Amino acid sequence: MIRFECDYSEGAHPEVLRRLQETNLEQTPGYGEDCHCANAAAMIKKLCGREDIAVHFLVGGTQTNTTVIKAALRPHQGVICPVSGHINIHESGAIESTGHKVLALPSHDGKITAEQIKRAWREHWEDATHEHMVQPGMVYISNSTESGLIYTLSELTAISEVCHECGLLLYVDGARLGYAMAAPGNDITFADMARLTDAFYIGGTKQGALFGEALVISNPALNKDFRYLIKQQGGMLAKGRLLGIQFEALLENDLYGQLSRKAVGQALRIMAAFAGKGYPQLFKSYTNQQFPILPDEKMKKLAEKYAFSYWQRVDENHSAVRFCTGWATTEEQVSQLIADIEAL
Repeated sequence: MIRFECDYSEGAHPEVLRRLQETNLEQTPGYGEDCHCANAAAMIKKLCGREDIAVHFLVGGTQTNTTVIKAALRPHQGVICPVSGHINIHESGAIESTGHKVLALPSHDGKITAEQIKRAWREHWEDATHEHMVQPGMVYISNSTESGLIYTLSELTAISEVCHECGLLLYVDGARLGYAMAAPGNDITFADMARLTDAFYIGGTKQGALFGEALVISNPALNKDFRYLIKQQGGMLAKGRLLGIQFEALLENDLYGQLSRKAVGQALRIMAAFAGKGYPQLFKSYTNQQFPILPDEKMKKLAEKYAFSYWQRVDENHSAVRFCTGWATTEEQVSQLIADIEAL
């Protein structure tokens, strides 16, 4: 069985494991107050072109999302996000468990627009009973989205400007940020992310690390007492150097970018194979996630040899599925899949 259902099936890139082994017996302070975390943070600041940002390393995406949103919002506020946003559908109510409501906006492709955000904000404040409602306080988006799409620089700029105008904080979930930046047509840089958002994170779990995410906070108000909240929300690792070491390995010599480009390249080969057989895509994704629409009997045939994710029913006889490549996906695995697609 060859697995394409997610981008974290494997452990970690060999360079990450090598660094962890080399430093295994080092004695360092705990909780991220070590030289490796400091060095990785300095590398991220250089990527972003700013020394005034704060960098924190957390153990996973859900802990990162929950901690940022809890830090950002007052008790009566909620967070705007697409209806398909990870915090809305796939984090077991983690945001709601902190006392904050997720304010989901409709989206057919995982993206929302500046106009939608402005409209939701205006509808709240123009309602005479707004004091009885959850107040929008923040916007959450993912790049790439849960549908594999990316935001353009113009779209992110427009969202940032609307958030600034409306007094909303902007936070970007970057679990697959590297894959988004490796996609054809991407024009967003790390410097753009730091300039246009209040906070975003660079995903490690899905992009070659054993675990861990690197959170970048551009808004100093959001950073106040942030380490208290990391601890409270279960996101602080006692052996914090393990996070710093992994990001040192990934960011040195652009390994992060190389792995991202490799995964996207393999995904585009899969896209072309399905297109060559006349199977349409549910979403026009150019990242590491592909969503072909298949006749059910063809889907079952592929499932005999490959693990992939069922996505949604399209009609009585067709289903949309997801094939996901990752940093460790090999050319041989994809070539075998392509041969079986062509044989359908």
